[in-house]
Amino acid sequence: MSAYPARMQRILVVGITGAGKSTMARTLSKRLALPYHEMDAFYFTGPGWAVDEDFSVKVARVVSSPSWIFDSLGYPEVRDLLWEHADTVVWLDYPKRVIMPRVLRRSLRRTLLRERVFGGNRETLANWFRRDHPAWWAWSQHAARRAEIGRRSLDPRFGALRVIRFGTPGEAGRWLRTVAGD
Repeated sequence: MSAYPARMQRILVVGITGAGKSTMARTLSKRLALPYHEMDAFYFTGPGWAVDEDFSVKVARVVSSPSWIFDSLGYPEVRDLLWEHADTVVWLDYPKRVIMPRVLRRSLRRTLLRERVFGGNRETLANWFRRDHPAWWAWSQHAARRAEIGRRSLDPRFGALRVIRFGTPGEAGRWLRTVAGD
């Protein structure tokens, strides 16, 4: 008998920037043999952080399929769509003291190593001074993102959703070790 809901086929992994959403989603994808979709890779498709004009259409196509995992609360234009079609939300609800070192290490590594991310873009030193840089975003939006996920998890529109909430990486790791495919 598994320690996760019997029907976990359409999963959103949510939390603030730096929580480990992509790592959790990739691991769940492997364990459950479900297709994983990286939200930012759908959204940003070209140099200069260009946004895909067909973003909403592409996400709608994926969520109409029987199984998927997304690593995001969802951009505003697809947020309700994702929440309406998901059956499970895995919420990485970690405090700032956990998030900030993670996001700072990741951004520093990406900047120094000039790693390519979504759409071939790179984090640069200049980006660190912008309000939308991941470190600034994680710091300034932590409480607001947490409140929004909390509201959504209690919203009657999404009442059929299973919300699995973790307050520490240790809790999430213990649960993840119990998850295995059928």
